Amino acid sequence: MNITIITVGKLKEKYLKQGIAEYTKRLGAYAKIDIVELADEKAPEVLSDSEMQQVKNKEGERILSKISPDHHVIALAIQGKMKSSEELADTLDKLATYGKSKVAFIIGGSLGLSDDVLKRADEKLSFSKMTFPHQLMRLVLVEQVYRAFRINRGEPYHK
Repeated sequence: MNITIITVGKLKEKYLKQGIAEYTKRLGAYAKIDIVELADEKAPEVLSDSEMQQVKNKEGERILSKISPDHHVIALAIQGKMKSSEELADTLDKLATYGKSKVAFIIGGSLGLSDDVLKRADEKLSFSKMTFPHQLMRLVLVEQVYRAFRINRGEPYHK
């Protein structure tokens, strides 16, 4: 399986880089993983609704340019469906079983995802009703994808 994580914003914190590097290395035994970092749109702290929409649209264009037609797209969004680790494992297992070997997870910038990206998504996934920094979400996502592969292989992992 080929897993692509498309994310808006640069990762700066050393501790997050180390955690992501560790899980990416572990995931290498199960899948090819590629993390695509896209620049976030520079914007002032206070934005009007139309300015927010413009920022999301520009970031959305960058995201969509990295998605191929054969990607199964899972957008991380607060309004998405919450799943347990076992349910995420089942989703990835079914995708592999039915020949969907290219999966792209999308993590938006601080303002979220554009409508076009959400429309392109095959499914929307929520990790919580809470808002998390996108840098931290990247670590959580990589860990959960790793956990999903361990679950699907019947290998032990913390509960």
